[in-house]
Amino acid sequence: MPNAPRDFRRLRLDRITRDFGQTHALRGVTLTVERGEFVALLGPSGCGKSTALNCIAGLLQLSDGSISLDDTRIDEMGPEERGFGMVFQNYALFPHMTVRRNIGFGLTTQRRPKDEIDRRVNEALAIVRLEPHADKLPGQLSGGQQQRVAIARAIVVGPPLMLMDEPLSNLDAKLRLEMRAEVRRIHAMLGCSTVYVTHDQEEALSLADRILVLIDGQAQQLGTPEELYSRPATPAVAEFMGYRNLLNSPATPRDGGMEVNIAGASLLGTPQETLNGAAVIAIRPEDLIPTSDGPISAVVDIAEYHGRDFYAVLRCADGTVLYCRSPVRVATGETIRLSAHPDRVLIYAAPTS
Repeated sequence: MPNAPRDFRRLRLDRITRDFGQTHALRGVTLTVERGEFVALLGPSGCGKSTALNCIAGLLQLSDGSISLDDTRIDEMGPEERGFGMVFQNYALFPHMTVRRNIGFGLTTQRRPKDEIDRRVNEALAIVRLEPHADKLPGQLSGGQQQRVAIARAIVVGPPLMLMDEPLSNLDAKLRLEMRAEVRRIHAMLGCSTVYVTHDQEEALSLADRILVLIDGQAQQLGTPEELYSRPATPAVAEFMGYRNLLNSPATPRDGGMEVNIAGASLLGTPQETLNGAAVIAIRPEDLIPTSDGPISAVVDIAEYHGRDFYAVLRCADGTVLYCRSPVRVATGETIRLSAHPDRVLIYAAPTS
């Protein structure tokens, strides 16, 4: 069987499905990734994002659907025939090999000439800025440096597509921020396509050109980071994108918008779809603002200092629990009033039973 094309315009997942017995890990997922694009697969644990990545890599066979590079189907090719670069969560480095030998391992197995291996390994070392560490063992490196070795090993073979499975999740917060910038820099330098799996919405927002949200094995929304952040398509996507306040309410027309009710208080909101009366309201904690004349009254149950602001869990008189972020100090037991701009109060049709 011929290898996958090295120079392609787009990767196409067409209604891909993967079952494990009676468990539907992926259900009819469709996605197109353009050449040079950075696409993140985002979702909670068990949503199918790593399964999708492994299907693209050829590590898992499809139960249904197809995967193509332009007009060439690749879903029946083996991983080595696809020629993609893959970076795993646990680095998967050989502990007894130096950094240089780890990076060149794929080229060695391909029986490339020694001078070509040396040249390409040196180029990869320069890209990930590890030249001074080339002769060290992985155990002598920090977590961030080990991840750079894993990235260099993936890019040294010149892959047309990079697949990255939660590559930063084992790093501390400072290293994650540093490596996030490095991943984006390397992607831009190489000009290849990247499919990146993460459960961290902030990571996806900062890295990706587009984000596909998966929930329960199904594609829920595909869009730019700005679209996902400000206009999630469903309450489930809104919840995953940080809209912590999800509340049921009737919705009625008023002043060109829609009026909803939170704990007996009226707010204007923005419909995201055609409404049938019963609605679900979604508001981010940072968009529920303490104001002296806000319509909502609530008592602070928990107040946490987060440096630049305070995060508060509040309880209304009817038992409704709300979450807000406040730039001014709030204290446990304090009663505060809250409001939200209509553009920040998203209203969805309540699911029908």
